[in-house]
Amino acid sequence: MSDSDLKPWLKQTQKEVDSALGRFLPRESAAPKTIHKAMRYSIFAGGKRLRPILTLAAAEACGGGIENALAPACATEIMHTYSLVHDDLPCMDDDDLRRGRPTSHKVFGEGMAVLTGDALLTQVFIVIAQTPETKRYSVKDYLEEIAETGGSKKLIGGQVLDLEGEGKQLTKKELIKIHENKTAALLTCSVRLGAMTANATPAKLEALTTFGYNLGLAFQVIDDILDVTQTTEMLGKTAGKDEAVDKSTYPAILGLEASRKEAARLTKKALKTLEIFGKKGKRLEQIARYLLEREY
Repeated sequence: MSDSDLKPWLKQTQKEVDSALGRFLPRESAAPKTIHKAMRYSIFAGGKRLRPILTLAAAEACGGGIENALAPACATEIMHTYSLVHDDLPCMDDDDLRRGRPTSHKVFGEGMAVLTGDALLTQVFIVIAQTPETKRYSVKDYLEEIAETGGSKKLIGGQVLDLEGEGKQLTKKELIKIHENKTAALLTCSVRLGAMTANATPAKLEALTTFGYNLGLAFQVIDDILDVTQTTEMLGKTAGKDEAVDKSTYPAILGLEASRKEAARLTKKALKTLEIFGKKGKRLEQIARYLLEREY
């Protein structure tokens, strides 16, 4: 497995994920049509499909196959998209652009965007429940894993801390607490679910938990850097938005150069945990290095 094969693999995997998402979501023609059109609008607006890609790569690292991991892979992407729909609302981060397209509330109205996020979140549990069980992990385990990730102590909790932190000078510790919950939690959940579908040993599941946590924080550091160094056209979302709403970020607290070093440090910690997988962890290693060097 050479580094040169990563981009073709990513492209093919994105296609497989999109195809599965098409099957797992209600058809646009299903009544009431407006909500299903809105759900598909946000899901198929583009995006890197990072979370499902990590789910599938983690399953591969643990000796599993893509087929058994497709349901949780799609569930993580649906949960991520729901969070974006709600984050973009005027009462939250108030953004008009996401993945290079007008946000859900700009197209369908605020009320419908709220319902779209609600519908996507509900769909997460319909999809995750279709994951095949293994000797170690049951559907109950999958449901608990993703429900806890999306709950008040993690994903929603992170958004609460984010909103409460606007206009305040946060410490690095306070900023990390936000992103442990808002970003790292779902990336960690993604790799854990992939591992669980492959009947991962407790040691391998623990290794991937540490990997996902550090990768998630590194991803957020890079995201903060790109927000101040890239254009809106490149990012597909409004550049400079964090500074505009006086939000604490890694560059604001540490500076750009120190932030880049922090991302590299976290990525190195993530890569260290992959040693237990040997050659089977190569894909996850490639993804981690790719994310560190990304430009959007």
